[in-house]
Amino acid sequence: FLCSFITTTEAAEVVQFDAGWKFYLGNPGEKAISADYNDTAWRLLNLPHDWSIEGTYEQTANGTDWQSGYLPAGTGWDRKCFAYDPAWKDKKVRIQFDGIYLNSEVWINGHLLGKRPNGYIGFEYDLTPFLKEGDNCIAVKVDQSKPLTGRWYTGSGIYRHVRLNISSPVHIAYLGISFQVDTFLSDKAVCSIGVSIVNPGKEKVRVVSCLQDTDGRVVVWTT
Repeated sequence: FLCSFITTTEAAEVVQFDAGWKFYLGNPGEKAISADYNDTAWRLLNLPHDWSIEGTYEQTANGTDWQSGYLPAGTGWDRKCFAYDPAWKDKKVRIQFDGIYLNSEVWINGHLLGKRPNGYIGFEYDLTPFLKEGDNCIAVKVDQSKPLTGRWYTGSGIYRHVRLNISSPVHIAYLGISFQVDTFLSDKAVCSIGVSIVNPGKEKVRVVSCLQDTDGRVVVWTT
């Protein structure tokens, strides 16, 4: 097990963000990106969620084939409103999606954070510049309207977990730790560790990494 941390900053906080989302199957219009949009009629659910598996199997009506299980595709929206935590002041607040299928667009309080065509790779967006005191709203549009997008059943929507990562502005980047075995012998191995740091203020920092065995004991430290 590999662990890395920055000695000059406090540990990042990971907040599970799966509960309390609103879902709408169809396209309610671009007004759904606004924080003040009325989504009371939308379905309340927890993630992960796949709306295709909830559909009816139809060999012709859904426009899909055996690879998609003859289940419906289409377009869906998800929204979640949450209160700003004063403890986030001077922190970096990022939202991490482990997977959205397919062609996702994500907004915070009406601001577009980005688009992600790939449905299998996780990604992260920085919410910090757009957060405000009081309520904030995330809106996610998923366009799975073109069927036959995979060689096996893919599902539709936010089908993996979502988290908030709360950290110092100086932090380890998303997927910023790598481990590689350069030489492997019967009695030893030579390994290299890479750690990517987000450091907007160019502060002097010290990064410490450790390797633990299967019993949790530290085998080696590196700085």
